[in-house]
Amino acid sequence: MHNQGLVKTVKFKNPKYVGDPINAVKIFNEKEADELMVIDIDATHENQEPDYKMIENLAVECRMPLCYGGGIKTLEQAQRICGLGVEKVAISSIAVENPGIISKIAEHVGSQSVVAVLDVKKRMLGDRYDIWTHNATKNRKQCPIACAKQMEELGAGEIVINSIDCDGVMKGYDIDLAKKIRKAVHVPLTLLGGAGSLNDIRELINTFGVIGAGAGSMFVFKGVYRAVLINYPSCSEKDKLAMLVQ
Repeated sequence: MHNQGLVKTVKFKNPKYVGDPINAVKIFNEKEADELMVIDIDATHENQEPDYKMIENLAVECRMPLCYGGGIKTLEQAQRICGLGVEKVAISSIAVENPGIISKIAEHVGSQSVVAVLDVKKRMLGDRYDIWTHNATKNRKQCPIACAKQMEELGAGEIVINSIDCDGVMKGYDIDLAKKIRKAVHVPLTLLGGAGSLNDIRELINTFGVIGAGAGSMFVFKGVYRAVLINYPSCSEKDKLAMLVQ
């Protein structure tokens, strides 16, 4: 979400408008998407309160598990959002700045509803990574592996690793990064950034088995010219994928 519209970025830059969020939810309902994550990229960056009316409208329309993130800084905000019918709350910058908030939220809404999102970028030299926040404008200079492990210990029920380098590139997930995080945590893990085809998802699942495969551009763009077309794998395509990874 950016300026109340649905957008997609490339390496967290140049947001391209892809439609009205409510209309997108309706299409994903019809396509039987497995889960939907909506991130308001303005809220934290602009120090704004979550748009509760928008969140409520999304929750009412959504027919699949919904996760919302953006601007959540307190337990009260998380509780209010869950009270609107949202199954999960995603926290990122506040979880890095104040990890104890994870335990507070998990205690009241359940660990299964707390998703810790880490936006990660590889250093220019070497094979180490740093955590970035505020739409990749602030380098926290923290190790995502240690941070993910700590967040799991504090009660996060799910970890989402968002590769800034791969965001919107559609050339495959950062498998090396995924391997480092998978060794460190045992809660459900989802990789985001880089998915451009079902083959990319197949490679991820073949490598790790049970793992979440998140995608953005793959589900909203079509063809080399990236024409906007909201889509999702059909049942037959998902059955084919299941056969390929067995």
